[in-house]
Formats: sequence, structure tokens, C-alpha cells
Amino acid sequence: MILHRAIAIDGPAASGKSTLARILAQRLGLIMVNSGAMYRAVTWRILQLGIDPADRAAVVDALRGMEIQCGVEGLDSTVRIDGIDPGDALRGEEVNSAVSAVAAVPEVRECLVSLQRDYLKLGDVVMEGRDIGSVVFPETPFKIYMDADPGVREARREVVGEVDSVAARDKADSGRATAPLKVADGAAILDTSGHSIESGVEAALEILAGQGFVMPAR
Repeated sequence: MILHRAIAIDGPAASGKSTLARILAQRLGLIMVNSGAMYRAVTWRILQLGIDPADRAAVVDALRGMEIQCGVEGLDSTVRIDGIDPGDALRGEEVNSAVSAVAAVPEVRECLVSLQRDYLKLGDVVMEGRDIGSVVFPETPFKIYMDADPGVREARREVVGEVDSVAARDKADSGRATAPLKVADGAAILDTSGHSIESGVEAALEILAGQGFVMPAR
């Protein structure tokens, strides 16, 4: 029986979900889990091994030999692959370009979804990604789907030095056969195009309150 709660934050690239999830977790004293970092870590290791991310059989074979360690430091999730913390390499251009292909492999998603669900053994979580409300925690009542105008999202990625096309990422993430990006049943849509970080957080807190989330006593 699951005793802990999950807040699911989904949305496309540069919708603001990582920033919002992190601040929500800090405000509420919950564990913040960046599911995308897990997919990026596997992708990084695939590239380190010299494997073509488009070669699904090779990706699956490599995955079976990986030791994926997920944990928590403070209130933030951590991931190590074969004992290595990839660090800033997770946001590198090579990983950005390959992560959608690796994340589309069903065996990769099955493995990582299981690890993501295990976080509920540790406490209440705010988890962000692309299939959290639809696949990882479909039964949670606390779901927010974040979005923003494509031009706004492109500009946000440029600010942090990421130049891959959000349109291409959206097409890959929404079009994959396994766990495609979509608005989960019961999710409230939060468009962050005109929001500051603070106003977006406040809007999210209002949504959660409307969904029946009781703020923990501090």
C-alpha cells in the first residue's frame, strides 16, 4: 500500500516544469524528482559506450548491464550510472540530441518508471517529466500539465545554451509509441508563457489546493 503522495508535473521541453517542481518541493518540504535526469543519465552512458542511440537492440543490451543508482541528497533526487555521477554532462548537446531516441525505447521506460515509483517509499514527492501523471502515477489526483508558447520555450532554451529545436523534441516526445507526452486524465493545464517564476508557483499552489492537496504542517 502506498502511503505517500505524488505531485505529477508534466510538460514539454522548456515549459518551466523543472524550476516549478524544484520550488514547489522546497516550499512544501517534499522530495523533488527530476525524471528527465534519469533518462539523460542512461543516454549519457549509452553515448559513453559508443552505442548508436537509434540502435534499440544495442541500447537494451547495454541497459541490462548498467547499474542505475537513484537516491536523494537533501530533498533532491540523484542518479549515478555504474557508480558515476554524470553531472553537467547531462545537459550537453550530445545528450540533448539523443535523449528522445533513448527514452522512446520501451525497456528503458519500463526500467526507469519502476525506479521512479520507488521514490514513494521514501516520502511525498514532486516529480516532473513527460509521463508522470499518465504512466508513473496515473492514480494521483495531483496533476499539472505545464505548457508555454513555442517561441517562449525556444528563448528559454537559448538562455541556458541549449539549441536543439523544441518543435523537434515535441514531435519526438509526443509521437513515440510508448508513453507519449500528453495531458494526463485529470491534469490541470498551466500555461507559463506570461508568468514569472513566482507567479507560476503561486498558480500551481492554487491548482493543487483545488485538487485537494493539503499543505503539510511546517
